[in-house]
Amino acid sequence: MIIDPFPTMTAAACEKDNVYLLPSSSQYETEGSVTSSSRQIQWRFKVVDPVHDSKDDYWIMNEMVKRFGFHDKFYKNIKKIPDDITRELCKGSLTIGYNGALPERIKKHTLNWETFDVDTLKALGGPCDGEYYGLPWPCWTETHPGTPILYDISKPVAEGGLPFRARFGTEHTYWNGRKENLLAAEGVYNPGSQVKGGYPEFKDIVPGTNWKTDLSQKTIKEAIKRGMAPFGNARARCVCWNFPDQVPVHREPLHSPRPDLVAKYPTYPDKKDQYRVYTRFKSEQRPELVKKFPYVLITGRMVEHMGGGAETRSNKYLAELKPHMYAEINVRLANNLGIRNGDMIWIESPEQGRIKVMAKVTDRVDEKTIFLPFHFGGMFMGKSLEANYPEGTEPYAIGEPANIVTNYGYDIITQIQGTKEGLCQVSKA
Repeated sequence: MIIDPFPTMTAAACEKDNVYLLPSSSQYETEGSVTSSSRQIQWRFKVVDPVHDSKDDYWIMNEMVKRFGFHDKFYKNIKKIPDDITRELCKGSLTIGYNGALPERIKKHTLNWETFDVDTLKALGGPCDGEYYGLPWPCWTETHPGTPILYDISKPVAEGGLPFRARFGTEHTYWNGRKENLLAAEGVYNPGSQVKGGYPEFKDIVPGTNWKTDLSQKTIKEAIKRGMAPFGNARARCVCWNFPDQVPVHREPLHSPRPDLVAKYPTYPDKKDQYRVYTRFKSEQRPELVKKFPYVLITGRMVEHMGGGAETRSNKYLAELKPHMYAEINVRLANNLGIRNGDMIWIESPEQGRIKVMAKVTDRVDEKTIFLPFHFGGMFMGKSLEANYPEGTEPYAIGEPANIVTNYGYDIITQIQGTKEGLCQVSKA
């Protein structure tokens, strides 16, 4: 099931049965809370009702759970939409401190944004006096002002200060038997803290619970009352003993352009259960690949488009500014390959993916590097998928997705794919 205001590459590329494309409304046709990457929460008010056949996410979710047969359980605590949805999000997010971001408070911030200082984020008078715009989490209680800067020990926790979290216990024993105290040193604490140094996370205020599992939030409120953070006060780790490399070291990419460095900087052994998936590392590091795929492939963003481009490429003004998917190729390399600016070229990867794109000859990349923007879709390995879009929804600009040629490779901690460490081959189309 694909739910989006604009048909995506996923929708256009899918030609199987039992896949549904549902038109959802835009942010202007619905309301509710949204959280930014700066940890701030805002309330968006609806401007107009959903247009055409689109429905807002709440309507779609409501209809889905009805059909699945658990509507009564799913909406047990939700009487008013979207306010009660935000309340439920807060209750289910104790570990990051959403607790105090109640819909009434968020709406008040949005309606009085002009009372907040643009540098400190703090309201200077008015109905939100003393609070930080968007109640940046952790916002521990319904009266907490939010935390504008993480781990700031210059002010009390109740006023937006914060020590470093005691996430990894109070003590660690190394392989050689040496013990290290993980709590903050004596004298390192927020103003007003009852403990003048390090302390572990709060627990057993309500028997059998800690600050993360006490749904009554008594534990969190007790910690704040004592001038302390619910998650404790600890040192930042310099040695990550539960990482494969306790201290970062260089390891050559799986598909390295320098085979001579693979033996010196080897990758990790294969992992049979990397987030429940068999993930290749050492067995995938094949030094011979560079002979057939001699160029480094990197991907990145551009100013005119955003994300996968489904929205921005459906905007005729932005599409007019950047209508073509392209590959940046160095002047010297282009001349050696007989490629001129604007020529169509093939980019091929070791995984047998290939894309047909326009050459942009430039000195912004070096002689061994090919750059691709990742905002395009609507084509697949030289074939246009424009006919697969519902009538009237075709983007103004289509092009090959860069991910067709990104190489195999994952970060061993996060499982994030390697988008800047691949190899490729280039030829004139």
